[in-house]
Amino acid sequence: MTSATQSRRWDVHRLPSAEGRTFLVTGGDAGIGYFTAEQLAATGAVVVLGSRDGAKVEAAMASTRSRVPVVRVRHLRLDLADLSSLRAGVDGLDLDRLDAVVHNAGVALDDPPRRETADGHELMFGTNHLGHFALTRWLVPLLSAAPAGRVVTVGSFAARSERLDLGDLQSTRDYRPKRTYGRSKPAQMCFGFELDRRLRAAGSTVLSVVARPGGALDSLTPSRPPVHRTTPGERLRALPAALLAQGKDAGAWPVVRAVLDPQVRGGELWGPRAFGLRGMPRSEPVPSHMADPAVAAQLWAAGEELTGTARRPGPA
Repeated sequence: MTSATQSRRWDVHRLPSAEGRTFLVTGGDAGIGYFTAEQLAATGAVVVLGSRDGAKVEAAMASTRSRVPVVRVRHLRLDLADLSSLRAGVDGLDLDRLDAVVHNAGVALDDPPRRETADGHELMFGTNHLGHFALTRWLVPLLSAAPAGRVVTVGSFAARSERLDLGDLQSTRDYRPKRTYGRSKPAQMCFGFELDRRLRAAGSTVLSVVARPGGALDSLTPSRPPVHRTTPGERLRALPAALLAQGKDAGAWPVVRAVLDPQVRGGELWGPRAFGLRGMPRSEPVPSHMADPAVAAQLWAAGEELTGTARRPGPA
């Protein structure tokens, strides 16, 4: 069966059943994470929303329950900006196995000053990359206990034009918020690909996959009050943008396919079909600057040092 045939048969509106499986979505209370969780909940799976904001999670769960007839959603308090809290967070899952984790949560700042996490790391790099790096190490035993565990890291189209500065990962010398955020995304994606290489070398059954939403705009996103509201006027003004972009509901499609599709392979990158910005999800080539094993090894070593996870459970 060709990949083109597989793509035609995958229907984003008729997802396969995932009853009996459990998925964790970090940042599942808003944006791409919310729609990823909503779509996964419709498959009959248990969906855990990882977030430090209980009020936002309650709103997200209420919205999902209003749209999905039978839904199993729960909250896990998770603060990716506080590494010392992550082990307790994973223990709070109270599970024998976890079928997939979606590394979606992220912080994006528009203006200075430079801010730091509870551990003294630059906030965007520390939350978006280091938090997920450390969380993965604690989740590996649960993912390994599943028949086919998956780690799905949510990247960005913008990461194609950004390059890591291995000598200044935390922007201590030159902090520009948009660039610092942009560099946190290739760090995440590079980690996702390197994780799969290490899992394969260790003979693990767990897969690591990277997915990106393309051009996902709030103005093209359907309303999910109180989580998100789009007025008719906003949607009308955004129609020209729909030629090259889509809503966050569609932006979740590559992520959901990376979680559910049995044809997905470890180390793959999934994104929208049309110009890499909108449309049905498909597998696409991994950019060379994200696939460099030497760069990935340096980033991995830095992650271990900064998070103190070198001797904790996880891939070597």
